[in-house]
Amino acid sequence: MEIINKSDKNLLAEYEEFASTSRYGNFMQSINWPKVKDNWGWDAVISRDKDGKIRGTCLCIIKKIPFFGCTFLYAPHGPCCDPADKETVADLFEGVKVLAKKHKAYQFMWDPCFEEKETELTQMYRDMGFTHIDDAPELSTIQARNNYMLRNIEGKTPDDVMATFKSDWRNRIRKAGRKGVVCKACGKEALDDFYPMMEATGTRDGFSIRSKEYFAKMLDALGEDHCRLFVCYLEQEGEKPIPVSGALTTRYAGKTCYVYGASSNHHRNTYPNYLMQWTMINWAMEKNNFIYDFMGIPFYKDETHPNYGVYKFKKGFNGEVVTYVGEFYYVFMPIRKKLVDLAQRIVEARHMRRTKKLIENRNTDTDA
Repeated sequence: MEIINKSDKNLLAEYEEFASTSRYGNFMQSINWPKVKDNWGWDAVISRDKDGKIRGTCLCIIKKIPFFGCTFLYAPHGPCCDPADKETVADLFEGVKVLAKKHKAYQFMWDPCFEEKETELTQMYRDMGFTHIDDAPELSTIQARNNYMLRNIEGKTPDDVMATFKSDWRNRIRKAGRKGVVCKACGKEALDDFYPMMEATGTRDGFSIRSKEYFAKMLDALGEDHCRLFVCYLEQEGEKPIPVSGALTTRYAGKTCYVYGASSNHHRNTYPNYLMQWTMINWAMEKNNFIYDFMGIPFYKDETHPNYGVYKFKKGFNGEVVTYVGEFYYVFMPIRKKLVDLAQRIVEARHMRRTKKLIENRNTDTDA
């Protein structure tokens, strides 16, 4: 294994070429991802075969833990290699151990992209000393474990893929166009149209959102071939186009991922989200990607849950549920971990109390 030399431009290019073309790559394993997570540090490990060719990589982002003099290392959807290749995984982990010492890490975590049902792989990682929580509860992991995907789409035509959708979904894609909706691949210039819809979606569905600056950083860091902002506009004769839905989407390592989505509270009967998904699926097929990932479907098994509608919408595109194994932890400083975990629980409890008080005060004001 080797630790990446950040000043070696040829090595950085070699790393990125491998990560961006490997079937095991992910946009969060790109060396450009730390430009988005610029409040974290970063480092990376490379593993080579006997001929000197890269066979695996692992990018770690590094979070400083205030007051405790240590860091947390996280390889999002890493490592970038065949998760069953024990020799490469072990070699990369040896490099991670070097990084842990270098950066005084109390803990390391990675969440490789293999499925929960592959229990023999889970055991392989456990045998390396990792801790893993089986069937981790929804929303308890950093990355969603339950995703909805169109898999094996490489080599297929748009007509082939469209034919697999439910008939109502095919009709709504076509109706959107007839109702005057157009979907455009945009850059940062369209953030002023996208962000108000993101705010409206967060308020409507009750979740916190990223800043506009964060989305701008994603577009800049990954570049237009790997990250685009798609915006649907309702165009009516003699009127200014009205933004009605939008998405920030990545295309990297043979996978297109619908990362952030938003829609307006108005003109929902024009079906913009259907046309938007279809446009992004076509963007995936332009580069012969093998996966279109609709991303998270939390609580998809519970038809009574407010989030079930997310799964119902994605299900109409006739993909499949993919449940990732989740997170593996390796602790380097057990005592420091206990102290950090305690501090985090205290902070979270205070946040919950403040949130509860705000809700109670808002309800009191409404009653008055």
